[in-house]
Amino acid sequence: MTSFTRCYQDILYTRPGCGEGGDRPRVGARMAWGTVDVDEQRVRFVVCASRREKTMEALCREFQVSRPTGYAWLRRYQVGGLVAVAERSRRPRHSPARTPVGIEQRVVELRQQRPDWGARKLQFVLEQEGVDLPVITVHRILVRHGLVRPQDRHRAATKRFERGAPNELWQMDFKSPVGWDAPVGPLSLLDDHSRYAVTLEGTWSTRAEAVRECLEAAFTQSGVPEAMLMDHGTPWWNMRAMTGWTWLTVWLMKQGIRMHFSGYRHPQTQGKVERFHGTLEAAMRRRGTPAGEERQAWLDAFRYEYNHVRPHEALGMRTPASVWSRSAKRYQPNPPAWEYEVGAEVRKLHAEGQLYLEGRRWEISRALAGEWVELIRVEGRILVYYCRSLVRELDPLSQRSTAVDRWLSGPDPEV
Repeated sequence: MTSFTRCYQDILYTRPGCGEGGDRPRVGARMAWGTVDVDEQRVRFVVCASRREKTMEALCREFQVSRPTGYAWLRRYQVGGLVAVAERSRRPRHSPARTPVGIEQRVVELRQQRPDWGARKLQFVLEQEGVDLPVITVHRILVRHGLVRPQDRHRAATKRFERGAPNELWQMDFKSPVGWDAPVGPLSLLDDHSRYAVTLEGTWSTRAEAVRECLEAAFTQSGVPEAMLMDHGTPWWNMRAMTGWTWLTVWLMKQGIRMHFSGYRHPQTQGKVERFHGTLEAAMRRRGTPAGEERQAWLDAFRYEYNHVRPHEALGMRTPASVWSRSAKRYQPNPPAWEYEVGAEVRKLHAEGQLYLEGRRWEISRALAGEWVELIRVEGRILVYYCRSLVRELDPLSQRSTAVDRWLSGPDPEV
C-alpha cells in the first residue's frame, strides 16, 4: 500500500525518492494551455483507482463516496483529465420555476423604497402582502438587478467547517490599508481550529522579503503549520506567472507546508481571518487608530487581548489561547532537499522552469527553476508534483498542459 492510499485524509497527497530520468531535449510543437481549480479528493481517488491496488468497492468506502460517484470521477478523468473532474457548477441549466416578472418587480420596488433593508426584512414585507418567497430568492432577485453591493453578495455559510486540531491550517491575509497610513494594513496569521492569532504584524509593505521575515519569526516562535490558506495576492501569488507561484510560495513548500489558495473574489473562503479583521476594525473604531510608532504596540496589545482575554462564541466562550498549542513541527532555516518516495519518477526542471519529456518542452513554472518534481502517469496523462503540491497535468496526446490554479479542500460533495 502506498502512502497515497494510506493517508487519504491529508489535505494534499504526499508522495515522499530520488533519481533523474533523461530524455534528450527537443522543442516540440505549440501546446495548448489552460488552468483549473482541482478538488484534491477526486485527484487522489483517480490515481488510486487507475493503479487498481484495491477494488472499487474498497476504494469508495475508503474515500467515503458511493460507487456510482467513484465510477463517474474515473470516467470523467479518462475522457477529459483534470478539467473533467474539476468542481462543476450546481446551477440548473433551465429555470422553469423562475419568479414571475410581476413579483420580481415588486421586490425591486421594495428595495428601492428601503435601500438599507436586506432580503430577510423584504421577505417579511412580502409575506404580509401575501407573497411567499424564500429569502434566498429575494436575495438573488436583488443581485440580478444590481441592488446588492459586491461585498454583500455572498450568502453566509449554513455550516461552519474547521480543522480538527491546532496548526493543521493557518489562514494568512493582509488587513485593508484604511486607517493605517500605509500602502497595506498589518499581516495576519490565524489558526483555523482555535482562531488563535499567531501573528499580527505591521510589515506595511507587500514585499516578499518583509513577509518572509515575519513568517520566519512566527515559525520560530510557534512552529510550522501543516498547511496555509491565502488569497491570490502579492507576494505569495503572481498574476502574470503561468502557475502564479512566487519564490515565497516555493520557500513555504520547502518547509513541507501544503499550499491552498482561495477562490477569486470569494473572501468567504478565508472566513475566519476576515472575521478577525472585522473584530480588529471594530476595535479601531471604538478605541481610535494608532499613529506612527505606536501602531505595532497597539497591535500587540490587541492580539494579546484577542488571544488570552476575549471569549469566543465558536469555542464555547473559551479563549483562542486556551485551545491552541504550539506546533511540534520545527522551522528549518535550511531545509534539506525534498525526498520523494523511493522508485518515484523524478525529473529536474531546467533553468527556465521547463521540463523536457518525450521529445517535447513543457513549461512548468519559472518559480521552480532547477527544482526536482515528481511525475505520476495516470490514464495516458502525466501529473507533475512539487513536494506535496500538484502543479500541472500534461497530456502528450493532445499536447495540452493544464495548470492547477488552486486546490479545493474541505468536505467534498459527491458530484
